[in-house]
Amino acid sequence: MQIGTLARTALAAALAFGGLAGGTAIARDAAPPQGAVQLEAAFDTAFGTDIRSPRDYSASYEGILQQQIARLADGGQGRIGLFAVDLATGEEIAVLGDQRFPMASTSKIAIAATFMEGVERGRWSLSSEFPLMVPVASRPFSTAVAPVRAGEHLSARQLIELMITRSSNPATDALLKAVGGPAAVNDWVRRNGISEFNLSRDIATLVRDDGEVDPATSIDTRDSATPRAMVQLLSGLHQGRFLSDSSRRVILGAMERCRTGTRRIRALMPAGVTVSHKTGTLNNTASDIGFIHAPDGRTIAVAIYVTGQGGRPGRDAKIANLARAIYDGYAQQGTLAARQMVNANY
Repeated sequence: MQIGTLARTALAAALAFGGLAGGTAIARDAAPPQGAVQLEAAFDTAFGTDIRSPRDYSASYEGILQQQIARLADGGQGRIGLFAVDLATGEEIAVLGDQRFPMASTSKIAIAATFMEGVERGRWSLSSEFPLMVPVASRPFSTAVAPVRAGEHLSARQLIELMITRSSNPATDALLKAVGGPAAVNDWVRRNGISEFNLSRDIATLVRDDGEVDPATSIDTRDSATPRAMVQLLSGLHQGRFLSDSSRRVILGAMERCRTGTRRIRALMPAGVTVSHKTGTLNNTASDIGFIHAPDGRTIAVAIYVTGQGGRPGRDAKIANLARAIYDGYAQQGTLAARQMVNANY
């Protein structure tokens, strides 16, 4: 399955439906107006996509599951991007999987991983203490970096727990400062073979200056990543390719205890399914990345980024519905494969 092709096709579809143009959605069976074609061409130049047709979901995606997910991720009310992979089979699903979205607090997984590499190299330990970086009031855009003050000293283990389970920004900036800032995180990500990821600012600055760009209608490459890049990050952590078992357990364990995002990935999951994840929220955007653990032992890594949708409840609901559709689709395919295997043995 060519995920890049699927993502480029989805971008064309989203543009045709008016999601990136910010205008009235275009009927799916109608040709896009000249303005939409010009806008699409502009995005093709900027993001390396190409124009593909027809734009209807049935033609744009291979397989029933891909088509169902694409319909749910209609960009008519704001851009939606997702990437998912069944870690047992390697089967992937993507909609705008190669387009940039605001990471918001989902970047905290990469920050934690960068710190844990430092632990492995003996630069510090989980008992090392660092001060919380508490924001100081300042006008948006008044300084290149938002002012902060040192707060209470906490152990690195406590900071990671707060950063992931409660999404604490002062705890995050404490560890971000310790590792050497956004450049150090970007370096860790690149060295581990992940592209299309860019952390540009500390969290205090990101939050203070939030709202400069509307992510539903524009793409800002600062503090952004593609859904595919985030699933690569998740998959590498889960499979032990980036860190030692003890280091990865620190991060994955905290994700299991995440208290935010109760109305997102885990909201509609059936009984017996568990979710370990990290949420992100900024102006007109919501996201959730993590693992869906099925009762049969399968694990799905997923990253969902949603903008627009009329408000936060709409964004949360969209994430929940997409996550459930992804889980159900993989579960149905697993059941079918099992039946085929049984039949083949007779």
